[in-house]
Amino acid sequence: MAMSSSPESPQALSRVVGAVADWVGRLGEIWVSAQVIEIKRRSYATQFLTLRDRTVDISCSVTTTAFVLDAAGPIPEGSEVIARLRPRVWERSGSLNFECLELQVAGTGRLLAELDHRRRALQAEGLFDPHRKRPVPFLPRRIGLITGKGSDAERDVLRNTRRRWPAVFEIEHTLVQGPQAATQIITSLRHLDEHPEVDVIVIARGGGSLEDLLPFSDEGLVRAVAACRTPVVSAIGHESDAPLIDFAADLRASTPTDAAARIVPELDAEEQFLTQARQRLQGAVETFLQRCEQELAGLRARPVLASPLAALSGHTDRLALLRLQLRAAVERRLAAEQSQLDAHLQVVRALSPQATLQRGYSLLTAGTTPVTAATARVGETITAHLADGELDLKVTATRSTDE
Repeated sequence: MAMSSSPESPQALSRVVGAVADWVGRLGEIWVSAQVIEIKRRSYATQFLTLRDRTVDISCSVTTTAFVLDAAGPIPEGSEVIARLRPRVWERSGSLNFECLELQVAGTGRLLAELDHRRRALQAEGLFDPHRKRPVPFLPRRIGLITGKGSDAERDVLRNTRRRWPAVFEIEHTLVQGPQAATQIITSLRHLDEHPEVDVIVIARGGGSLEDLLPFSDEGLVRAVAACRTPVVSAIGHESDAPLIDFAADLRASTPTDAAARIVPELDAEEQFLTQARQRLQGAVETFLQRCEQELAGLRARPVLASPLAALSGHTDRLALLRLQLRAAVERRLAAEQSQLDAHLQVVRALSPQATLQRGYSLLTAGTTPVTAATARVGETITAHLADGELDLKVTATRSTDE
């Protein structure tokens, strides 16, 4: 029922808001389809969502609980959902709000949720760790290519690669969508990984819908890429919702054309680089030789090199003088030592028993024992040692100096 009002008898704003709130409350709970464009999780009970209707670009804020969000499972932003909402009007502020009582991921959103769950599980195993990534060789001998037969991706890789560098390919044709695609790609990947001359493997496919690209998020294929000994380049043409092999591959290219540019250098650019490097090297060598020539010229200009013997002549004279001084010093030292030795000899000779005997004294012994007046016995034969010989004497009497 319409509310009566006029300029003369207007309705109070609070009454109008109350009537709107009452009418909105009678709508009850409503199931709606929308897209999640933002999720704000809080530490407290109330959580916030922003839902959007793609067809008319309308968005609104929705409150819910952590229990409702957790029950829905992983909800990547951008997911399509079906939500049971209850609209209500806050009379104090006059604002319209929706409360979400139940939430379900639907359609593409469900696929995104499943892929996100798979990605998190594989990431937890370490299959996407950066330290597992291997560098792509600078000049691969042979390039392995896994792609659809006659596809645009195959033509793009071959044309752009050979335009940059004369590369050799080992091509494996497989299905690139559908339930059998992942199995065929795994088989081809293992075959190329065992090829002794293949240095890098490119898995290429043009763009497509999320459903078309599902084989490239197959868990078995992701594990095969991570286990591959040969570096793998993922070249799946897409702008969003990256397939999981992008995370496991050693290099991710946005398109097959981008892959060609990243696995081989450009011949013209490399030739230009080599030419510039050769010129820089030649310039560096010439500069080095010029510096060496200048240093050599400076050395040659020094007087010592202009007349080497002139520099030695002064040292020769000094060496001769030092030789004479050394000889004189040695002779003086020898003379002093000889004089000191002669003096010691004179002292030794003066103190020797032989010198005493030469002065007329004698040494009396009985056998080898020296004899004194106190030890000599009458009738004993003793020997007198003289300077020029010996005398045998017979003791007839003894007298001491005290008598």
